[in-house]
Amino acid sequence: MVWLLFLPNAPYIITDLIHLRKTNVAYLWLDILVVLSFALSALFLFYLTLIDMQHLIKANFKIKLPIATLTNGFLFLCSFGVYLGRFLRYNSWDIISAPQSLFTTIFNMLKAPYKHQAIWLFTLGFGCFLSLGFWMFKHIRSPQQEQTNKSANV
Repeated sequence: MVWLLFLPNAPYIITDLIHLRKTNVAYLWLDILVVLSFALSALFLFYLTLIDMQHLIKANFKIKLPIATLTNGFLFLCSFGVYLGRFLRYNSWDIISAPQSLFTTIFNMLKAPYKHQAIWLFTLGFGCFLSLGFWMFKHIRSPQQEQTNKSANV
């Protein structure tokens, strides 16, 4: 649960691109390179930790839900967490320091989803982005790795 609580912090860095509109034009290219390098590194590590967690769950828990479904659930929960952090300014530690405020906000969003359409649109869109990225991450293989897999199957 602690892992899941802090997991949205990695894809959150992608939303830091929003700050580039306030950047000095002379240094825009440098700011883009810096933010993108951190965002892509975080996304890479985010996907690696998801794969590690898939292996841990398969090895240690007997769940009836397919691991891909569970992983997609994690991705969309992360998207919701990114929204909470980016736009509502909640932090991961608010679950300990201000749980009543956090849970009240989440309950109100769930209670009246039509009043909070932007939240669900962002969560759906960013979740699809993360899901597509994870699918690509898992399926892009180097030629050497493909050859190793073919040799193992023979």
